[in-house]
Amino acid sequence: MAGAEEARGRIWRTRSATTASSSEYSARVNNDPAQQHDGEVGEGLASGSASGSESGSGLGSESEPKPTVTVNVHNPAVSYGGVNPEIEENIYAVKSVPDDDLRRDATDRRKMLGSDLDDDVVPAKRRNTTPRHREPSPVRTPSSSHSDASHFLDLPSELIDAIFSWLTPLELATVSQVCRVLRNHANFDSQWKQHVLSNLPEHRITSPYPCKTWRELYISHDPYWFLTKHKLWFCDRELTGQVIIVRYDERRGCIEGYQLLATRNREGSEPWLADQDVHIHYFEPTVKLHLDKPILQLNVDSLENIARGRSAPFRHFFSEQPMRINNGTDPRISNFLLAKPLSKAALGGRMANEFPHGYVWPSPAIPARHRVTGQPAGVHPLATSVNYTRSTAAMWQPRTRSEASDQIFRIRQWMEMGPPTLGVHFAEEVVTYSTLDPVLYTPTAEKPWRGIWVGDYSGHGCEFLLINQLEVDGEEDEKPLARLEGETEAAFQERFLSERVHRGRLEAIKLTGDANVPRGEYTFVADDLGEDGFIGIAQEPPFQGARVVKSKGHIAHLGFINDKYIESQLLLLSYNRLAQYWIGFGHISFFERVDIDQFLVPQ
Repeated sequence: MAGAEEARGRIWRTRSATTASSSEYSARVNNDPAQQHDGEVGEGLASGSASGSESGSGLGSESEPKPTVTVNVHNPAVSYGGVNPEIEENIYAVKSVPDDDLRRDATDRRKMLGSDLDDDVVPAKRRNTTPRHREPSPVRTPSSSHSDASHFLDLPSELIDAIFSWLTPLELATVSQVCRVLRNHANFDSQWKQHVLSNLPEHRITSPYPCKTWRELYISHDPYWFLTKHKLWFCDRELTGQVIIVRYDERRGCIEGYQLLATRNREGSEPWLADQDVHIHYFEPTVKLHLDKPILQLNVDSLENIARGRSAPFRHFFSEQPMRINNGTDPRISNFLLAKPLSKAALGGRMANEFPHGYVWPSPAIPARHRVTGQPAGVHPLATSVNYTRSTAAMWQPRTRSEASDQIFRIRQWMEMGPPTLGVHFAEEVVTYSTLDPVLYTPTAEKPWRGIWVGDYSGHGCEFLLINQLEVDGEEDEKPLARLEGETEAAFQERFLSERVHRGRLEAIKLTGDANVPRGEYTFVADDLGEDGFIGIAQEPPFQGARVVKSKGHIAHLGFINDKYIESQLLLLSYNRLAQYWIGFGHISFFERVDIDQFLVPQ
């Protein structure tokens, strides 16, 4: 053990020896991360992107060796310097670390965003449909005189249009029923254009095609514009889950969602030159959309819109809508369902700390505004029972528009044998999708590692993560850090890193998972990026100059049985690339940031 510690001291420059290297690290992370690390991390890509540790480090004798050996998902291209995690029984040999603070998310108030679930019915808060955040528009009381209304109509048309630009689509529809003059203003196409564009982030379409007007286009996809507005969605299907990107295709007037996939361009691993007992796995990921198989598709010429065009000009609320997905290889029938979120009272009685968390989705580890009761196939015992899903539909389907969530939806799929009306209905499943608040994955100067990431999980392949940096107590009251008189730019950046960046907790939560650690669970956590968690500065390539902090890695047997956290270390290579050192397994794995906005505009 003493020899191992001595070897680690040669690799990580510890706290007592970091004075001279602090400016080196400051320069490393404050320059353009993509440019700064192409050269430094490029050597790491050449030598690998897996996970490693010192031989024998972190091993314990908590149980006797098992007489049988169960092989997990095998990747013959990689090797491990320590215990082989592909053998199930080896998990017993890796010593665990305390994890009580990671098993109380069901009661952690930081994981519940917003405060609009006090009642069973969710208020109709669809007010931020424009880029400007505003207070609710004033409501005219019955006591208002007719002369007040006539004075309003005397205002210049440009001023009336400016006032109407603050109204939501539902408010515009209400105002249009007052009189012909206000109807003309409310139906003015520029009003509806802004509502369409506000729901299409990073995608500025120029035409309402295939509709004639922007108002017609908005109505055709109402109330489903929240799908493109939030763009990123992840689901509870089995243990693996799925991430989809929802976007608008102006060529067809279609809202469509495709699965986000990641593949490795290079397989294999090799020992780290600085420590032959540590193996580095190669990781050069390619992220793309699976365009051959849409998960979600809502067309302008939907059955609902066709029916409305042939009947009275009123739109009834339907919580479930058929989807005509053009996919000749998949015989399943798909319906889109709006979802009703659980109230705080119902949520408190259902959500549990232990997996599967009372079948509530999203899981407690993921901060969310709305949560629902899920029925994940492969996890829920009755998920494939048609009678069960139909009998519980009333519990989670909204009856009115105000009950429908804009954070969660469902897709119901099934197969039929025989004629459409007389055939046999079977193999039904309901998959629940949730989104993330953009604050959670939008990096800032003080929370630069927030984002959507992709990581290497050896035999399991690539998996997507949310890296969340929690707010530090009292952080909202802090004033911006100012440069001191006579302080150089380099000294200011070093002080900014020390006081505002290297602090607080960093959580890596799986958006997609595997048979061992499923979606919605932590994969690793660094309790403190500051002094309490600081180990040292890496001295050897390909990690030279990287800050190293203590972390906990999450492992489990197949089926997420006997899960526990083990000792690990997190290497902060740049704001776009991280490495996780799994000490007991003897390997180092890499994680890279994913730019999801690149997929929002169809090519």
